[in-house]
Amino acid sequence: MKKGLVMEGGAMRGMFTAGILDVFMENGIEFDGAVGVSAGATFGCNIKSKQPGRAIRYNLKYCNDPRYGTFKSLIKTGDLYETKFCYETLPFELDLFDVKTFAANPLEFYCVATDAKTGKPVYHRCKTGTGKDMFWIRASASMPLVSKLVEIDGGYYSDGGAADSIPLKFFESKGFDKNVVILTRDRAYQKKPDKFAWLYKILMPQYPGLAKAMANRPKMYNAEKRYIEKREKEGKAFLIFPPKEIDISRTEHDPKELQRIYDMGRKTALEKLEDIKKYLAG
Repeated sequence: MKKGLVMEGGAMRGMFTAGILDVFMENGIEFDGAVGVSAGATFGCNIKSKQPGRAIRYNLKYCNDPRYGTFKSLIKTGDLYETKFCYETLPFELDLFDVKTFAANPLEFYCVATDAKTGKPVYHRCKTGTGKDMFWIRASASMPLVSKLVEIDGGYYSDGGAADSIPLKFFESKGFDKNVVILTRDRAYQKKPDKFAWLYKILMPQYPGLAKAMANRPKMYNAEKRYIEKREKEGKAFLIFPPKEIDISRTEHDPKELQRIYDMGRKTALEKLEDIKKYLAG
């Protein structure tokens, strides 16, 4: 039996995931592997480096930094979240990412990105937490239209959520047969057709694959949602949903709001803690 953890993205809705992960780490809940999409990767990597509290700490401290999720950063650098700050300065100077523990931890950690040329998902296993791993994590969280594509080995990549928002099938294909899935949308949520779908081809003529994936995302997302709920009924997945809609801005700058969503994640995890332990032990 291999225990897996699947983490949806969702920008600052990811504070809900961060709260859950901290409760897991504080209570000794461990997994053989984890896969994160977008914010699920940027915040989820802390479970492999064994750093409870890190995600909420640096988000509270730097949420009003002009390099962090601002229009000014977008105009100046082409990225809503300045990449040098987020993937170099912050993890390696300001709030140290424990790469030694990350590399030593046998937990298999994957992030999902979207190949801009083909529109297909790419799953990268992060082993060191440095070098190309950071490029892949950055690609996974590069929100289309407000972030530059990330070049890796001659290819160009974007937000993993465009191609595979809830990668449970991928993890099952890797042999993980006991999976906990963290969602950042409530159970009733269904993604509506994108009224701007026609615009993506115009805005990204050189990347028709990514444009098609973005236009098709509602259909893909809702199909994945049906699949994970089917696996839940079969006892093959344990789903953790927010108790209600997470009403927070994708680029939230109010520390009280970030703390509120983080606390919602902690409360949800604590309420389900014993059920999760039983599920993973069964």
